[in-house]
Amino acid sequence: MCLLIVGLGNPGLRYVNTRHNAGFWLVEQIAGTEQFRTETKFHGQVCRVKFPSTDCWLLKPNTFMNNSGQAVIALAKYYKIAVEQILIAHDELDFSPGTIRLKKSGGDGKHNGLKSIISHLGDNNFLRLRIGIGHPGRGGNVTNYVLNSPTKDEQIEIAAKIDEVLQLMPLIVEGKLELAMQQLHS
Repeated sequence: MCLLIVGLGNPGLRYVNTRHNAGFWLVEQIAGTEQFRTETKFHGQVCRVKFPSTDCWLLKPNTFMNNSGQAVIALAKYYKIAVEQILIAHDELDFSPGTIRLKKSGGDGKHNGLKSIISHLGDNNFLRLRIGIGHPGRGGNVTNYVLNSPTKDEQIEIAAKIDEVLQLMPLIVEGKLELAMQQLHS
């Protein structure tokens, strides 16, 4: 069962529409009409949403991407949420826009947000929802690429896939991961 869904991104107006904020886009859609509130003790913005089986925390860290673990550990420790009950939604360079994959545990994949979370939690056994943003083709262009907006077509593809994920969130939250993966990955 998932009790905490974290969307990774960078705070501030300058980053709102950047590819690196794909995780924020997802949790904002999950929140729907629920309002996020800033909680300094959690180093982020939080809200609570109801699913058929349980309530779940949503978190958008106010730390920058490279320090996301600070926010995740603060909320997880405070509410005694186990690592296995955390889902991290983040941008994924290795997938084209419009591709989203659910994954159990794993490494950081050179993603600085994941690297920070693994370091702070001391564990990598959390769920990941990897939101494809595409790759610029050259490693030296990655920073500029993720910190800029997707094209209109890319945004449409990402938004459509996020809508699909929203339909599967009750399954993910309930821990019916195989069924969710089967539907999401087909």
